[in-house]
Amino acid sequence: MLEILADRTYRHLFVAQVVALLGTGLATVALGLLAFDLAGENAAMVLGTVFTIKMVAYVGIAPIAGAFANRVNRRAFLVALDLVRGGVALCLPFVTEVWQVYILIFLLQSASAAFTPTFQATIPDVLPDEARYTRALSLSRLAYDLENIASPMLAGLLLAVMSYNSLFLGTVVGFAASAALVVSVLLPSPKPSQPRGIYDRTTRGIRIYLTTPRLRGLLALNMAAAAAGAMVLVNSVVLVRGTLGLDASALAWTMFAFGAGSMLAALVLPTLLDCVPDRPVMVAGAALLVLTLLALAIEIATIGLDWPFLLGAWLMVGLGYSTVLTPSGRLLRRSAHAEDRPALFAAQFALSHACWLVTYPLAGWLMTRFGSVMALGLLAALAGIGALAALRLWPSGDPDSFEHTHENLPLDHPHLHGVRRHAHPFVVDEEHPRWASQL
Repeated sequence: MLEILADRTYRHLFVAQVVALLGTGLATVALGLLAFDLAGENAAMVLGTVFTIKMVAYVGIAPIAGAFANRVNRRAFLVALDLVRGGVALCLPFVTEVWQVYILIFLLQSASAAFTPTFQATIPDVLPDEARYTRALSLSRLAYDLENIASPMLAGLLLAVMSYNSLFLGTVVGFAASAALVVSVLLPSPKPSQPRGIYDRTTRGIRIYLTTPRLRGLLALNMAAAAAGAMVLVNSVVLVRGTLGLDASALAWTMFAFGAGSMLAALVLPTLLDCVPDRPVMVAGAALLVLTLLALAIEIATIGLDWPFLLGAWLMVGLGYSTVLTPSGRLLRRSAHAEDRPALFAAQFALSHACWLVTYPLAGWLMTRFGSVMALGLLAALAGIGALAALRLWPSGDPDSFEHTHENLPLDHPHLHGVRRHAHPFVVDEEHPRWASQL
């Protein structure tokens, strides 16, 4: 897997991703402490509002940014967004009112909503070979998981010698370093296929996404992953600190088990996906999520919650979660022209976070209103519906290439050139997306 770091461009982009993630992790810790300083016992409500603002920015801003990402210099765009994020982080230590936090967080997360899908769409252009790209996806997944572990540890060390406001300066350094690394390489910027109106550019990614069978299946799998992930991220503190009565270190180890499962999947998937198609692997990951949540619900209902069992369950959830999400970039890469990838990755970013916008409050409400057994059971049911919907929406015989005529292609397809019927077949690959009108 690490051999792809020999590619200088990808190596710089990967390190940029890592340092930006570390900076974001420091900001997350500092933000919680800032909210407590400003709001005291209402800090949980402030943080809940912050996370809601984050999801709204992701869902609303990403498609708009994706519409224009292929019309500007990609490197300059990414650097500008990093500088915006760093500037916002620099302002956070000086806020004195909660409403100021909300405004700054919206600006920060709006920049992230534009940066992340554009960055993700750049990688398949840098690594056009699918096997190498698959390894890049796994490395990216490892970076996200390591950030969840490394950032709290780094924050703890820094807080021993400085105030929490200084952590925001670490965030600024992370974004500045990311910008410098992006500047240090040349990035491909595909030309737009043709001039389009603002509405067409803004909705194009989502329209391609929702009319492509494999991507409709991916959306259903995103819902399955979000249902299980929300149970872990929202309710672990209640299970560990409330039900089991354990201390904060036990909560850290519980979250570590989830991250370890995700990292294990990221390490195994490149080799597995060389031999097995994406669909059965991703559906199996979703099935693992459903079975694990149900097993934990049964265990709590019959003999009560046991911490070692919870650790094992969260390890399995992490394994299934990463198995569902890691291959998604491969599906997106195959489903659009190079110039449409930023819009399509932005659509994935927005739609997947729309799933989280549903499951985050649902997980908290179910746990508070009905308890852990009902929460686990209903979230498992939601994940199961997602898995079954994916099987229905994503045909099992979904090849990477197939022959077809141009009879029903959209008018703006590059092979029509104003001609509605054209009989010669062509092979669909990343340059010829599988339009749903063929299916």
